Amino acid sequence: MKSSPSFLPLSFILLALSLKSLLQAETPAYQSELFQSTKLVYEDTFEGPMNAEFWEVRQSSTWVIKDGVLTGSQSSKEFQEKMVAKGDKAHAGFKPVIWLKKVPENFVCTLRLRYDGAAYGKGFPLIDLGHHIHTLTFSEKATTLMLKKDVEKRVIDAPLFSLNAWHDVAIELKKGSLILSIDGKKHRFDSANIDMTGQAQIDFKALDLGTCQIDHIKLWEGK
Repeated sequence: MKSSPSFLPLSFILLALSLKSLLQAETPAYQSELFQSTKLVYEDTFEGPMNAEFWEVRQSSTWVIKDGVLTGSQSSKEFQEKMVAKGDKAHAGFKPVIWLKKVPENFVCTLRLRYDGAAYGKGFPLIDLGHHIHTLTFSEKATTLMLKKDVEKRVIDAPLFSLNAWHDVAIELKKGSLILSIDGKKHRFDSANIDMTGQAQIDFKALDLGTCQIDHIKLWEGK
């Protein structure tokens, strides 16, 4: 009596090929240009509650984790009305703001980032490396690096950060140099004013009435 052919080996082969395809499709690890080695400080895929050790919500804006994404929106109407009545509309939380804390002086940070809104604002959205020390602002036609508020200004036409779309962002910084990468397109800034000494945060600031979404963030100390 002939035994029926076994399909188990074939299923294993198909499974192996499928896993191989998935592994090949993964985005390769970011390769630092400023550091010979890096040490992972923090990684989050936002599958659990917000890690208060590394994140600080600002201006009473609203931040939640939903479907593996850290998402920020404006503050409550009550808070906005209170701050406007005090004459401080700039800090009333019309735009979502959050700080990433414990950022090393020499660092590499990668993340998926999205800013949603109707249109670019004056000076927004932005990423602040250190508080008002290295400010990266995005507009339709340019990316601007402002150093120490108004000490030095660099305007470049690429890479650009479009609204209402996900972007793969990587930032490297050490004293004298900063590399910005958006979707693989890089620009290097060199200046004596680039210096994170005494700073330990990255600020994410979105548009008025807009949203900010952050996914799979990694932070390394550069050496």
